[in-house]
Amino acid sequence: MRLIKLEQPNCNPCKMVSNYLEQAEIQFETVDVTQEPEVASRFGVMGVPVTILLNDQGEEVNRSVGFKPNELDELLKKLR
Repeated sequence: MRLIKLEQPNCNPCKMVSNYLEQAEIQFETVDVTQEPEVASRFGVMGVPVTILLNDQGEEVNRSVGFKPNELDELLKKLR
């Protein structure tokens, strides 16, 4: 399983999600949707931040939209 976070530069909620994940000592990949719009399109992302949990085949297991600590915690439980 792996965690990816789709974001844009200068997005405050995106920074909040990053800080939350870093404090939880979680490894995650960051995708700048302005630089990689095809990734946002692949996952049907309309706004950021979006944090997505992927299985080993790269398929979406679950996601959290925005900065919602309770949703992020649910993703982290599945990651561990």
